[in-house]
Amino acid sequence: MEWRDHGIVLSVRRHGENAAIIEVFTPSHGRHAGVVRGGASRRIAPVLQPGAQVDLAWKARLEEHMGHFAVEPLRSRAAAMADRMALAGLNAVCALLCFCLPEREAHPALYRRTEMLLDLLGDGELWPLAYLRWELALLEETGFGLDLGSCAVTGATEGLVHVSPRSGRAVARGAAGEWESRMLPLPPCLRGEGEAPDAEIVEALGTTGYFLNARLAPELGTRPLPEARQRYVDLLARRVRAGA
Repeated sequence: MEWRDHGIVLSVRRHGENAAIIEVFTPSHGRHAGVVRGGASRRIAPVLQPGAQVDLAWKARLEEHMGHFAVEPLRSRAAAMADRMALAGLNAVCALLCFCLPEREAHPALYRRTEMLLDLLGDGELWPLAYLRWELALLEETGFGLDLGSCAVTGATEGLVHVSPRSGRAVARGAAGEWESRMLPLPPCLRGEGEAPDAEIVEALGTTGYFLNARLAPELGTRPLPEARQRYVDLLARRVRAGA
């Protein structure tokens, strides 16, 4: 069994004396693990960094085996390592993909979004909003997409200020009744509107984070959402406070 594809390195762990086991996200084969012979060597280890774009050739005796990767570098994103915010964002993306995606299930649209998002690493102005939109796409791909086009109660398309934690649908101002205190915020940037300042993005990430934590994570077992995601949100919130 063998195939060739390109992909994004998500995680690397040492295997034996000189090999490494890597997880990659590919457009045609989804999240896939394999052994890289010599992956811990000084020649190959610098290539196998989370976020790196690589060309992959996978081979195994049987399809269900882990198999081996032959890896060639395509694009390094090592520049992110020098910027604390960029590194935190990269770690959040890689950790969430490892956590949320089933093995060997293709998600080509999400792959393209992920590639475009990682290409923006280092652009501190554009990246937070791009990351928020990526989280929305991740929820959509995993079956927990938000429906923010109209009010779940009245059908109105104006004055939408809440998100129902139960249905993931928008709710208009005054339409939640006695449940208003339980609603999640719906800042304009969550609907793709307005100028999307960082403070608003942090608020929106609180809403997407609820669905990742309370809805998606329980469907995947008993593991909590990766801490890397919250570390990025905390850093962004700290930047907002520092600029206030």
